[in-house]
Amino acid sequence: MKRRDFIRLAAASPLLAGAPALQAAPSTPTPHADGWRTFELRYDVDIPAQSSAGRVWLPLPSDAGDFQTVHALNWADAPAGAALNWDPVYQAAMFSAALPASASPHRVSVTAVVSTRDRTRGAAGPLRPLTADVARYLAPTPHMPTDGIVATTSAKIIKDIQGPDAQARAIYDWVVDNAFRNPKTRGCGLGDIKFMLESGDLGGKCADINSLFVGLARAAGLPAREMYGVRVAASKQFKSLGKADDISKAQHCRAEYFSPRHGWVGVDPADVRKAVLEENLPLTDARIVALRERLFGYWEMNWVGFNTARDFELAPRAREALPYLMYPYAEFGDTRLDGREPDHFNFKLSSRELTAGG
Repeated sequence: MKRRDFIRLAAASPLLAGAPALQAAPSTPTPHADGWRTFELRYDVDIPAQSSAGRVWLPLPSDAGDFQTVHALNWADAPAGAALNWDPVYQAAMFSAALPASASPHRVSVTAVVSTRDRTRGAAGPLRPLTADVARYLAPTPHMPTDGIVATTSAKIIKDIQGPDAQARAIYDWVVDNAFRNPKTRGCGLGDIKFMLESGDLGGKCADINSLFVGLARAAGLPAREMYGVRVAASKQFKSLGKADDISKAQHCRAEYFSPRHGWVGVDPADVRKAVLEENLPLTDARIVALRERLFGYWEMNWVGFNTARDFELAPRAREALPYLMYPYAEFGDTRLDGREPDHFNFKLSSRELTAGG
């Protein structure tokens, strides 16, 4: 998502104007027309009384490719200084509000209307140049280095395989074969891929497994990135790959790599491993084999993407950089409220699919 696109959206949205009514833009696709579906996402945040002043940040959906469009944003019960912000590196969109010390809880509601349609790999075309906005996704980050054991592992996977698409597929298959979903991992994991490879423990959740794909791809010279978001509806593929209504614990990140022939290509090895575990099926089951093939180049958009920011500074800055922004986050003095534990944070994120005229 480009910053100017979101500024265009925000200028037409009641979010910046502070109007209480949610208004969808006239360009809202008709639900189910050409595969488009439209969802309303709503945060209801109830922060306990705090003795110190602080701030809350909420990740917001973004325009993305030709498969996701944001139409409107709105908030209620927020302080006058509440604002829509972007980090300066990745342009991740976020709601942020400074909150005073208070003996009573802080309550904030933020709503977004977004349309999605299933994403498939684009048709092959002429070779695309490696532009600066793509090349940035070759860089290492603190949790995702591209040297040392990451580089040596990537080289062993690639061997003499030629061509970026074939190399990306080899990395994808290696991650599916060697990583596994660990249901005890907190939240979606941290994606500390150096630790995973050095320890030999390739278990985790989506931010671990898909970050492993991204880091190994970058080490091979393939631009790659995660996109952090949340499931918003039931899945046509497997029950375990969907969630609707109360989606406070339905966060999910995905991965994509840049193909000179196809542009950005969506993949999701983490969801292959999730289906293996939660559907209690082996990798050799025909349904998993089919899913594995499908999720190299396909995203089922019963999911809304937030951003591609990794190991970055919030806006305004928090005390420390975050590994990613996929959950609500708040700070009050030395107290941090982490949305990976929604029962402690007291927030609810809900999803509602909109019908024509509804």
